Amino acid sequence: MPSFRASARTSKRAARALPRIPVPTARAIVDCGVYVHGRRLPGRFTHHDALAEVRNRGEGFVWVGLHDPDHAQMSDIAETFGLHALAVEDAVKAHQRPKLERYDDTLVLVMRTVAYVEHELHSVSEIVETGEIMVFCAPDFVVTVRHGEHSGLASVRKQLEGDPAMLMYGPGAVLHGIADYVVDNYIDVAGSVELDIDAMEEEVFTPRSQVAVESIYQLKREVVELRRAVNPLAIPLQLLGHKADLPLPKEVRRYLRDVADHHTSVAERITDFDGSLSALISAALAKVGVQQNTDMRKISAWVAIAAVPTMGAGIYGMNFEHMPELKWTYGYPAVMLVIVTICVGLFLTFRRNHWL
Repeated sequence: MPSFRASARTSKRAARALPRIPVPTARAIVDCGVYVHGRRLPGRFTHHDALAEVRNRGEGFVWVGLHDPDHAQMSDIAETFGLHALAVEDAVKAHQRPKLERYDDTLVLVMRTVAYVEHELHSVSEIVETGEIMVFCAPDFVVTVRHGEHSGLASVRKQLEGDPAMLMYGPGAVLHGIADYVVDNYIDVAGSVELDIDAMEEEVFTPRSQVAVESIYQLKREVVELRRAVNPLAIPLQLLGHKADLPLPKEVRRYLRDVADHHTSVAERITDFDGSLSALISAALAKVGVQQNTDMRKISAWVAIAAVPTMGAGIYGMNFEHMPELKWTYGYPAVMLVIVTICVGLFLTFRRNHWL
């Protein structure tokens, strides 16, 4: 009879041999809208019909939002909108470094998103959750691809649809709205992490508090992850705000410069967090060392006091026949008095020197 392992291998090979049923692209599309003169056209559109509508009109743009598309779904989108194969590969794989690339008239902006995870102060758990948003921006369309559950763009779309004057600037307005939303999230997360650092700092410097160095290390590691997500976006934002040859309206570039200023501010705060936590770790370790030294002094003092009666008992427990004061009536009380006197003297000495 075939073995269990052989049967399992056969089952796996059979499963791989089965053709994979492609998932429709619509499953990955969160929303698809056509915008003309700053307002969304009524009705529902597929991504093919939306682009055809815009190009037939000769005005407006399409905004397609996708969430975690697979390779087949992204290839369909790329074929419709003429996206470059390299950018499509990055959109499917995710986990890209924040960057700005240009393929002819299409700008590709990659941004890391962050979210603060509620947690107990001393729990060694995830504090900052990261995701990714990729924006393809061309004269007549915007395609946004996001990875992660916390980076929804419904609020951005709603806010922009409520501001037709801004949407009049076209796809560049959407690019600015998403970048502004991501940087605002950076600011919110940085504020929450700062509260954690303040609470940790207060606890470290509270007298007689127990310091959990592991929690500080965990917070520092999460700050490093936050910094890696936030800081690399500085160069793309500077390019978007200051490079005049990019296919963006001048007014949108002005708004993007404001976003870049906010990003610079939050990036500096996060860098300061890293330095503060390094100093906090040093202070915590120093406090632990001082506490250990204090404990060792107390132990040493009590050992020295206990050594006196131990020595007396050791001497008189040797059972020699000829020992001092064995025949003396007051020998035992005298020895006990000497032992107690020495112990009390040592206790007072150690107490005076703050060892006890």
